Amino acid sequence: MGKKKKLKAKVKALKARLAAAEATLAGVAKPAPSVSPLAPEGFPKLPVIAGARFATAMAGVRYGGRTDVMLAHLAPGTVMAGTFTRSATRAASVLDAQAKIGLDSRDGAAILVNSGNANAFTGAQGGDSVQAIAGAVADRLGLPAARVFTSSTGVIGEALPYERITATLDTLTGALHEDALPDAARAIMTTDTYPKGASTTVTIGGETVQIAGIAKGSGMIAPDMATMLVYIFTDARITQAALQSVISRGTDASFNCITVDSDTSTSDMLLAAATGASQAPLIENAASPEGQAFATAMNGLMLDLAHQVVRDGEGATKFVEVAVSGARSDADARRVAMAIANSPLVKTAVAGEDPNWGRVVMAIGKSGAEADRDRLSIRFGPHLVAYQGQVAPSYTEEIGAAYMKGQELVIGVDLRLGVGSAKVWTCDLTNRYIEINADYRS
Repeated sequence: MGKKKKLKAKVKALKARLAAAEATLAGVAKPAPSVSPLAPEGFPKLPVIAGARFATAMAGVRYGGRTDVMLAHLAPGTVMAGTFTRSATRAASVLDAQAKIGLDSRDGAAILVNSGNANAFTGAQGGDSVQAIAGAVADRLGLPAARVFTSSTGVIGEALPYERITATLDTLTGALHEDALPDAARAIMTTDTYPKGASTTVTIGGETVQIAGIAKGSGMIAPDMATMLVYIFTDARITQAALQSVISRGTDASFNCITVDSDTSTSDMLLAAATGASQAPLIENAASPEGQAFATAMNGLMLDLAHQVVRDGEGATKFVEVAVSGARSDADARRVAMAIANSPLVKTAVAGEDPNWGRVVMAIGKSGAEADRDRLSIRFGPHLVAYQGQVAPSYTEEIGAAYMKGQELVIGVDLRLGVGSAKVWTCDLTNRYIEINADYRS
């Protein structure tokens, strides 16, 4: 019976590989999109994170001819933290990871990610696919299934061909390498025009701690975790509770402050893994001096990745910071900032390089935050546009039009009601966004 089972498993794996190969031969991969004009100059050099190894493979999950699966293998002693989309229609992988994230374990861990299919809104089959993938990875790496985290991104509502993924595990486990994180950044892309990565270091107790992260995200981006896939790796020695505190606070100040199109995804999450391989002292409290130093470094890296996602907003040609001050509270400031950042009228005006500040006035008024027309002021960068209920005497359309030609813009609002403030980041809304999303599944 044992031989029969093994034979059946081999046949199943071969069928999955054949299906993936057929997809590749069919040439169904879409041509790579042109790189966003707001993209950084090249992919950054990422440091090796001791205790973390990575590999990628072509599974043909949706398209052939591209890497679409990545595996991260993390050493024993690794602690995991995460934040997750709060969508009411969360995918099976999100629900599974949420249930596992707080478990205390000295075992190693693994993260497996596929692109091309979100495995969302797929009923019980979605959960079965997650369990099958997690179980197969656990068996290959000698881990408990509770220490295997999966993510899926891509089309919603289609069954995940998980056999194509599990069929790549020989390739993946045989290729694991500590310097393959840049390859992983490419494997998780969907409509992204460039892979996103960032790194930083921080000194804890006289020892250097390394942090590196990758992200994917281009559309369906709005604060609510935020909506994208993000994986951060560090060799810091830190407790799970302290790492979770740092990640949760950092998310609120970075990924939850960006928006491309106001849409919140079903599938997205941030996972952070601390291998504990550094020689730095253990961080037991996020509020300690060591914890604060680590948090400052982590927050900078998270904000870098968050900005990269906005810069790759589908069809984006402008990167926009919306800075609100003088609100009754920080919450009110955030309401105003997000109302401006999510307004299609504001975003299309930015795309057209039209300094239509009346649309900013409109967004402030609809936000639900307290505002006084005769007290607030509006700026485009350094230029005072409007104050005390009317256009500023020094402002001209020519000044505004010249400013709007820039690629990086700041819309400033001072409500002059209190000390509340907020900053959010967004991009413009162009015809290209419509083109990308009109044929996303074709």
